[in-house]
Amino acid sequence: MKIAITSGKGGTGKTTVSTGLFHVLTKYYKYHVQLLDCDVEEPDCHIFIKSVKHDEQPVTISVPEIKTDQCTFCGKCKAVCAFNAIVMMPSAKFIEVVEDMCHGCGACSYVCKDNAIVEHNRIIGTISYFDYFARDEFIEGRMNVGSALQTRVIRETINHAKKAGIILFDSPPGTSCPVIATVSKADYVILVTEPTPFGLHDLKLMVETVKQLNKNRGIVINKAGLNYSPLYDYIKKENIALLGEIPFKKEYAKAYSLGKLLPEYDPELRNTFQSIIKQVVNGETV
Repeated sequence: MKIAITSGKGGTGKTTVSTGLFHVLTKYYKYHVQLLDCDVEEPDCHIFIKSVKHDEQPVTISVPEIKTDQCTFCGKCKAVCAFNAIVMMPSAKFIEVVEDMCHGCGACSYVCKDNAIVEHNRIIGTISYFDYFARDEFIEGRMNVGSALQTRVIRETINHAKKAGIILFDSPPGTSCPVIATVSKADYVILVTEPTPFGLHDLKLMVETVKQLNKNRGIVINKAGLNYSPLYDYIKKENIALLGEIPFKKEYAKAYSLGKLLPEYDPELRNTFQSIIKQVVNGETV
């Protein structure tokens, strides 16, 4: 079973829920579990899942290089480039690929009939593997600073997942392409929100996105207890399962800032996470 943990906005508690579920599943259940940190622009699951890295692989794309001595400056490569990554000035006999804008699609190489384009690999990120409790694995995708190809790194991270009973995706925030690349691979989506106007606004966007992807879904409320009734009214109106709530407490924020896992910090929260697992994994009504 593949479960994506996502939210419409950053800072809502996505990583709190992802790492908490991973820890509880690995320590208190017999499932073979993997956690994939797909928030490749700012991966932070490693702060809470303290484990030893045992392998690392680069994520590469094929970037074209144009040989000016063979180029006839016909302009076909520039015309076919959907990302405007090719700069060409025929009068100056100048043509060049802007690597930071290139997505490695290969279209320019395909249309070039003069054999003026060769390709070389460019590293845009890394995928790291960590052991956790000896048998369960945590995989982190990390995009190189300055790269704009987070979706490519996310897809490669997901492709490197091994067979496991349960795979957790810690999704990027928002509702853009990187989120779609993550959530589209899931069987179930846990939407993390907070009881504030901003939290509700972005939850609505995420719910509509998940609806279009036709994914089963449930909600976890973080920082519960702020008495924002419109959030609960919306959840009831949409008939979405409320899987659990994490109370708004100063000591939880302090524990989180120190890199502690909340289910271990407070046994009551462990019960909350176990309840979420029963509902999502076992299909039990709580």
